[in-house]
Amino acid sequence: MKLQPFKKAIVSILIIGITSFPSMNVEAAISPNAIVVASSLNVRSKPEVQSSIVGSLKQNTVVVTSEQKYGWIKIKAGSTTGWVAGQYLQMLTAEKSDKPVLTSSNNKETTVTRSSTVLADSLHMRKGPGTQHDIVSILSSGASLAVLDSKEDWVQVRTTKGETGWVLGKYVGAQNNDSVSTSSTSKGLKGKVIVVDPGHGGSDTGTQGKKYGSNEKTLNLSTSQYLVNQLRQAGAQVTLTRSSDKENPNLSARVAISEQKRADAFVSIHYNSSPKANSGTLTFFYSNSKDMPLARKIESQLNRSLGLKSNGISYGNYHVLRENARPSVLVELGFLSNAKDEALVRSDSYQIKAAEAIVNGLRDYFSG
Repeated sequence: MKLQPFKKAIVSILIIGITSFPSMNVEAAISPNAIVVASSLNVRSKPEVQSSIVGSLKQNTVVVTSEQKYGWIKIKAGSTTGWVAGQYLQMLTAEKSDKPVLTSSNNKETTVTRSSTVLADSLHMRKGPGTQHDIVSILSSGASLAVLDSKEDWVQVRTTKGETGWVLGKYVGAQNNDSVSTSSTSKGLKGKVIVVDPGHGGSDTGTQGKKYGSNEKTLNLSTSQYLVNQLRQAGAQVTLTRSSDKENPNLSARVAISEQKRADAFVSIHYNSSPKANSGTLTFFYSNSKDMPLARKIESQLNRSLGLKSNGISYGNYHVLRENARPSVLVELGFLSNAKDEALVRSDSYQIKAAEAIVNGLRDYFSG
């Protein structure tokens, strides 16, 4: 996928599920504040797991970030400067919050909370992060919460009454007129509104395959059409942001379709490119609460179903995710810069399998 200028502006790669990842085709400045979500996080001298450890940070330490490479993020916390694995940071500026952002001083542990709202009609709050834990309260739609911690798909919250517990992260977020549809709490795909976005189009071909000359825009559209067919067979209501290779709606128009349709999910389809011999899939999200649960479910199915490895999920500051109030992901389904990847992804059988994996990921997401 060729990144447009505004896609390059503030891109923060936050790889989840791998300890290191070869260079992507983007290295850029990222959001200036983040919080450590691991119980203890090693700080290394270089962006690689083999490099020396120069320090260690406690959970909830707030750090200042400056750049990213290969899924690693350079941080400063007090007198400690170095590189940490991005999957163990939560970017504070990625969420809308009416709480002030705190910064660390002298490497002291700092606890940060952010405001959130219940988006489902009703939401079970449990003693721990999982359905095996007892329910301590049932929260109503619109209830205000303070988010204290996160673990996989779950977040720890405190209510205005002082009750503390764990809830599924995809059902809390910033409340606005286009908040997540509460119909997403029901199981299955029947009746769900899905917007499928074939990236690029028209004069914007996207990236090109180095061996076979494959146009990304054409692969994006053909894969999206397979995805649309399978989603409709599953009972979903589906809208494409473009239906031919002559079309190239701007990014705002693509987001507008998602908002107008009040989509239960928005999926942008792309194929990747890198100057290095990278291979495999990668699923991007922007919002930890709104998008990450969907990204996890789709990535899990891609990892299970395709002949290419999964490179996990990653924070991506892309317009179609950042400006979208609906649950949104951008999926890279292989590297056209890699001859083996390109040969595989050109086939109808691969694209059909990729579409099926995305459908199953969406089904898992809506099943809770």
